[in-house]
Amino acid sequence: MDETLDRPSAHWKHKVLELLYWRDVRSSGLLFGCSLFLLLSLLSCSIISVLSYSTLALLSVTVSFRTYRGVLQAVQKSDEGHPFKQYLEKDVALSKDVVQRHSDAVLSRIDGVLKELRRLFLVEDLIDSLKFAVFLWVLTYVGAWFNGLTLLILGLIGAFSGPVVYEKHQTPIDQFISTLKSRVKDVMGQIQARVPGAKKKSE
Repeated sequence: MDETLDRPSAHWKHKVLELLYWRDVRSSGLLFGCSLFLLLSLLSCSIISVLSYSTLALLSVTVSFRTYRGVLQAVQKSDEGHPFKQYLEKDVALSKDVVQRHSDAVLSRIDGVLKELRRLFLVEDLIDSLKFAVFLWVLTYVGAWFNGLTLLILGLIGAFSGPVVYEKHQTPIDQFISTLKSRVKDVMGQIQARVPGAKKKSE
């Protein structure tokens, strides 16, 4: 893959990992709190209402701050100018190179997913397709227990707590995962031995 695509992708992954591992507690806490509040709000209100209220709250803060600074400057007879001047002067337009790089990365991921789905649904490898079938079967039960928003909330909590827990208890978790993988491998090996045409092509 082109190095120009790898650099922004690696930088983005590094930033995400820093947030998930709480390297900057303030940034991680702010992102986690806002995301959790948004998802919990969606449980009781429509997405249009949540977005409208959130945007209105943000606008209220900026208008109030702008008015406060204006009154303060009038009382103190100072000429500091617009309080958001530095942000208003920043260039927020996306360059064609940035759009092209991210578009290429997204298209590459989509192509990979489509090829993998084709391989699974057309049973290029029987074992992999059976694993996919078991995964879909498990999802039917998960869908019966939780709705989409609940899964997103659980996923968000897991994303911000899982890496920290793993970092503190890495050794026992790795041992458990290794044991689980070994047992799954043994079971899949027994299935391969009993189901006709289930063996890998390399075998």
